[in-house]
Amino acid sequence: IAPKGSSKQSSKEDLLLQDFSGNLSAKSFAIFFRNAFVVSAIRIWLYWRIWHMDLIQSAVFHSVMTLESTYLVAFAYKNVKFVLKHKVAQQREDAVIRKLSEADNRKMSRKEKDNDVADSEATTFSIFYNNTLFLVLVIVASSSY
Repeated sequence: IAPKGSSKQSSKEDLLLQDFSGNLSAKSFAIFFRNAFVVSAIRIWLYWRIWHMDLIQSAVFHSVMTLESTYLVAFAYKNVKFVLKHKVAQQREDAVIRKLSEADNRKMSRKEKDNDVADSEATTFSIFYNNTLFLVLVIVASSSY
């Protein structure tokens, strides 16, 4: 028999583990891989439309490189999000307070709301930062090619 309050304690422990875990939710996973694929596929458009390269001759190479860069960019999204999430949580008290008023109907605790705001902002900034870095590197590397 579990002691009184153990379900509440278990919920707090689960939230803390989720907060410091590097694991992605299914929603974040889908967002990251979809965005990474789009950014990786931009490279193909760049070669095809700007530099007028024939894609049929190197279709296998472009496909493999697109899939590989999709994985690497999604991995970078995950790493940057993990680092930023805790920094954002400390700095964004105002957004958490606004989220409190919006989510009063959902009976979320302050820690859950804080985690939700930090997660969404870290996800957005991670995508922006990595997309910018990847596209700049692709353009610089391609222009010298």
